[in-house]
Amino acid sequence: MIDQDNSRTSEDNDTGTSSPRQRAIEAYEGARDRATDTLGQAPLLALAGGLAAGALIAALLPRTDAETRLVRPTARRVKDTARAAFDAARDTGSQRLGDLGISREKGEETIRNLLNGLSDAARASADAAAQAVRSKG
Repeated sequence: MIDQDNSRTSEDNDTGTSSPRQRAIEAYEGARDRATDTLGQAPLLALAGGLAAGALIAALLPRTDAETRLVRPTARRVKDTARAAFDAARDTGSQRLGDLGISREKGEETIRNLLNGLSDAARASADAAAQAVRSKG
C-alpha cells in the first residue's frame, strides 16, 4: 500500500529506509538493466560469459552412466593421441639435441660453468670497485 503523503510503500520502515525485500527488488531491477545494456553493447562478451557459465555448470553436474559409456571411447582416443604426440615430440627433440651434441650432462656442465663465470665476474667487479675506492681515498 502507498502512503498518500510521501509515496512510500507499506514495506518502508519509519526511518525512511527500504525493507530488505524492496532493496532486493531494486537490486534485481538494476542488475537486469545493466545486463540489458551489456547485451546491447557487447553481445559476443555476453555469449562468451554464457558459454563459460554453461561449462561450469556442466563440470559441476555429475556425469550419468549413459554419458560415461558414450564419452569413454572418445576420451580414450583423445588421450592416446595426445600421449602419442607428446612421445613423438619428446623423442624427436631428444634425437635432434643428440645430433647437435647436446646432452643433459653437457647442459648441466654448461650451466655450472656459466654460474662459475658469473660468480668470478661479480667477484672481480667487486674487487675492482673496492680498489678504485681505496686508490681515491
